[in-house]
Amino acid sequence: MSKIAYYTKEGLEKLRKELNELKDVERPKASQAIAEARDKGDLSENAEYDAAKEAQGLLEMRISKLEQIVANARIIDESQLDTSKVLVLSTVKLLNKMNKQHMTFTLVAESEADLKTNKISVNSPIGKGLLGKTVGDVAEIKVPNGVLELEVIEITR
Repeated sequence: MSKIAYYTKEGLEKLRKELNELKDVERPKASQAIAEARDKGDLSENAEYDAAKEAQGLLEMRISKLEQIVANARIIDESQLDTSKVLVLSTVKLLNKMNKQHMTFTLVAESEADLKTNKISVNSPIGKGLLGKTVGDVAEIKVPNGVLELEVIEITR
């Protein structure tokens, strides 16, 4: 059974571009590398041929995975999101109850997660812990050295 994932319009477009790049550019390159290695002689002792075939297999696996992701992707209409509770694409301002530091995250699909831009996956422990919370709620998230307590201060989209 395929897993439906929700993406922003930009996030899904990025996946489609990557898929097209792999199909239109990388796949022909892999075929060419195999052909060149095959022309070098005995295939039973040709490490270059084996490496090219393995690279092609990995490429085809990535293409297949991306095709499945794109086929099951759904675009979220951000204007329809409820800002009374934490959902996918919510931007959440949090207070770490332990060290009193504020932090802000946007919850996104796993493939769009990027800590450098404060985007965390809804499938991450923090993301899962925040889903459904409202302003004032405290999410208790198990981490390797104890429990992280995050109070939801503000929810926007």
